[in-house]
Amino acid sequence: MTAFPIHRVDRARAEAPEQLGSKPKFWFREGERRLLFKADDRGTGEDWAEVIARHLCALLGVPHVEYELAQEFDAGVAVRPGVICENMAASGVYLALGNEMLLSLDPQYPTQQRFKVRQHTVEAVASIMSALEPPTPDWATNIPAGVESALDVFVGYAMLDAWIANQDRHHENWGALLPLHQQRSVLQLFLAPTFDHGAGLARNLTDREREERLSTNDRNRTVVAFAERGRSAFYATGADTRSMGTLEAFMAFGDRSPAAKQAWLERLLAVNPEDVSSILESAPQERMSPVCKEFTLALLNENRRRLLEKRKS
Repeated sequence: MTAFPIHRVDRARAEAPEQLGSKPKFWFREGERRLLFKADDRGTGEDWAEVIARHLCALLGVPHVEYELAQEFDAGVAVRPGVICENMAASGVYLALGNEMLLSLDPQYPTQQRFKVRQHTVEAVASIMSALEPPTPDWATNIPAGVESALDVFVGYAMLDAWIANQDRHHENWGALLPLHQQRSVLQLFLAPTFDHGAGLARNLTDREREERLSTNDRNRTVVAFAERGRSAFYATGADTRSMGTLEAFMAFGDRSPAAKQAWLERLLAVNPEDVSSILESAPQERMSPVCKEFTLALLNENRRRLLEKRKS
């Protein structure tokens, strides 16, 4: 794999800011395409994490938004790094986020509270999945055989989270696409491709901490210990005060669709480790240092090992 390209984005081409989320974003046009620029203004690696996650999705066959590295310029001066992606909810399509759909189940659902939402349970999300269609064929181009329903596909999203240590699958980081021009009495909503993985891959660690965890003899500071502490944004019940681990959340969704769980794990087993290494090596060194790549590979290998232990569970 060749080095990831870095797209130049001129701030003067910005059409409108994007209000959703906490990061600076704006829309702009490139030919016929309407693209979103999302800045990594804190320098915490959200840009490379997003792009690497996109390529790992491709290895698994998980329907996903295509992110690419970018650099914002203002009057010819480099301002801040980030990523670009196309609008998945193009003209004539509405993106319904998880909190909006969960409100339809629970009129008291705290839609404005993004984190530590106890009502964001596996049961509630699985109930929403039962009302959705799977992603449309233009997104679901390489899903495993036997993965058919929206829940089946979402099991793959949960497995992805456990693999890449994504702890940020809150209720605004998954959703459904609603085509607005449907000629039918009952409107169909389709599970949206997975998006917004910039909090994954331990991207906010310093290189000093990465180096320490790679070399320490302290069992509580190892990569293995770090992987075991990964928490999801899902809760087992609304009474719990602590969210589920990422691996625990995957198993909980997978237990609701055992065939899909097995299919996604078999797909993970088939991933060639050399392809994962190649993806990491394609990240520019100014975005991702050698020790960062080494740690990220170790984390992915450990999470893959932990997941594959569950193949017969």
